[in-house]
Amino acid sequence: MSLHEERETLRLIERRCHRLSALAEGLHSEHSRVRAKLADAEEFLVLAPKARDRLEELSTALFGKILDEVEANLTHAIREILGQDRVVVTEREVKSNRLQIHFQIRNQGREEEIEDIMSGQGGSVCNILSVGLRLIALSQLPEERHRPFLVLDEQDCWLRPALIPKFMQLINEIARRLKLQLLIISHHPLDLFAGSADRIYELVPDREKGAVVRSVK
Repeated sequence: MSLHEERETLRLIERRCHRLSALAEGLHSEHSRVRAKLADAEEFLVLAPKARDRLEELSTALFGKILDEVEANLTHAIREILGQDRVVVTEREVKSNRLQIHFQIRNQGREEEIEDIMSGQGGSVCNILSVGLRLIALSQLPEERHRPFLVLDEQDCWLRPALIPKFMQLINEIARRLKLQLLIISHHPLDLFAGSADRIYELVPDREKGAVVRSVK
């Protein structure tokens, strides 16, 4: 090999060496960056369970305050309508990062006696709690996206006739306080809730039209 050829070979080797050095430097920088991200990820994985547990505690505490108010309001409704010393309580637990709530009815001073809300007082308890929870839920919705309007279809179906005036009066007071508009459908006699409604319409059978709506109030 001539001297000229040796010099060309040497220059090729030098250029290749420079490229390999640049590549090595780039790989070293990438390795450092990946190690830094790995360290951040490992630190996050260490903190994640603690952060999750703390968030669950905060969520439970936050919803706990809301549920305390819900319990108090529903207890007041039960006592006002049924005239009985019962208390609405909730069991709260977090499962799969979700707060789960179970409603119960207990006799005051006799916590071991738990009443089924679905069948308690012949279904009256379920009627009252259902209306109360709907009104509370509707009042929490953003006004710019939801109309403050609720339809209650035969929500008084399991109530004894003697309890209906108090039931309707309480619904009327809550709706006014929360600025909600309600449409209540009932099969009970009109005189049971006439004093708690702004307007009353009666659906009357008609031989020709099947049924007509008659304004009563």
